[in-house]
Order: sequence, then C-alpha cells, then structure tokens
Amino acid sequence: QVQLVESGGGLVQAGGSLRLSCAASGRTFSSYAMGWFRQAPGKEREFVAAISWNGGRTYYADSVKGRFTISRDNAKNTVYLQMNSLKPEDTAVYYCAVHESGSYYDPDGYDYWGQGTQVTVSS
Repeated sequence: QVQLVESGGGLVQAGGSLRLSCAASGRTFSSYAMGWFRQAPGKEREFVAAISWNGGRTYYADSVKGRFTISRDNAKNTVYLQMNSLKPEDTAVYYCAVHESGSYYDPDGYDYWGQGTQVTVSS
C-alpha cells in the first residue's frame, strides 16, 4: 500500500510560478518512477511529467516542456513539480502517481494516486 499526499497548489496570476510536492509513504519510494497528471473540469486526465526511479530520466508533455521541471528527493520520499510561466490553460487538479508498468504517458500504467491539489491560474 502506498499513500501519496500532494501539496503546493493555489491561485496564481499568469506568468507566475508554483512548486507542487508529493510526499510518499508505505513503499520503497526510490524503487519506482513517479508521474504528475492533471485534470481540468470536463476533460480527461492528462500526462504532465514523469521521472525515473533515480531521477536520471525525465519526460514531459509538449504543453509544459520548457516551463515545468520534475524532480525527486529519494531521501525525503518526495517528488516535486516546479511550474514556471504559468498559463490559464494550466488550471487543473494536479495528481501525483506511482508508475507500475507500461508507458509513462498513460495513466493506466500508474497504480497509486494522490488526492490531488488544485492549481488555478488567473489571466
């Protein structure tokens, strides 16, 4: 069993920054790749970023490449998402998840999810 708790969301103006955190417990965190997804009202959950177990490889959606950075601290069992140059279209609930198998880009490949944190970007 794994528990994931996201934090760091909030309301920010366009062009601003936020850093999301995802604290994990209950499993050997450093053994697994992690991902961030987001879901806006009326839309499907979409991939944002993923990071390999040791942080050596990262993957991003085209829509956030160059603006968002995923990182992890295995000593703290935490994964981060630094979001810069935020846009109103980044408004969504952001979720972190543990990657189990398959494509990093497919939410079906993740088997544990946090409760989500709301990010709202005003224009």
